[in-house]
Amino acid sequence: MKKEIKTLLAIAIVAAVIAIVGTMAYRNTESKKPQPAQLPDNSEKLVRPDSASRGPADAKVTVVEFLDPECETCAAVAPMVKKLASEFPQVRFVYRYMPLHGNAKLAASYIEAAGEQGKYWEMLDIMLAKQSEWGEIHGAAPTPNRPPAVATFEKFGQELGLNVQQLKSSAADPKHAAKADRDLADGRALGVRATPTFFVNGRQLTRLSENDLRSMITQEQNK
Repeated sequence: MKKEIKTLLAIAIVAAVIAIVGTMAYRNTESKKPQPAQLPDNSEKLVRPDSASRGPADAKVTVVEFLDPECETCAAVAPMVKKLASEFPQVRFVYRYMPLHGNAKLAASYIEAAGEQGKYWEMLDIMLAKQSEWGEIHGAAPTPNRPPAVATFEKFGQELGLNVQQLKSSAADPKHAAKADRDLADGRALGVRATPTFFVNGRQLTRLSENDLRSMITQEQNK
């Protein structure tokens, strides 16, 4: 009887040792597996307190667009963005400047200045819709005999019923250019290299497509 007890005890000890060794081996294997990268908290670089936005401030889903007012692609996708904003009224759409073209920072200053007279969105819309009147195509030769961008922006202000003298004075305030520079720095820190670039709850849209952007918004809503 004592021999049987000793045998059972020995078996139990061996089983315990095997279990411990197996657990250690599994843990060692797991530790060698590549772990998902821990992304830094870029919330401040994505949305600043003074960033222009449409939609509820406490929205579950936030779409951030880094745009250049002089970028042809930004102008081309503007109707798509408006369409999605209308389709998803519960989503917050945030607009940041990424002034990569020559007149873009000046354009941003006039958009901000128009905002001080309550016409931010109207000025942004007219800048994009009539981009051909003031913008230069990236890499192309300047358009001959074109009025200076400032004169065109003042004309836009008149069309919107703004106080043009006030618009000019405000646009010259360095704070607007500083905001555009800050947005540019934030965009570069986030890896933005071209416009437009979109982020949905911090996730970058990898392919510029209405369906892809809609899909990302829907995914975040359903989480």
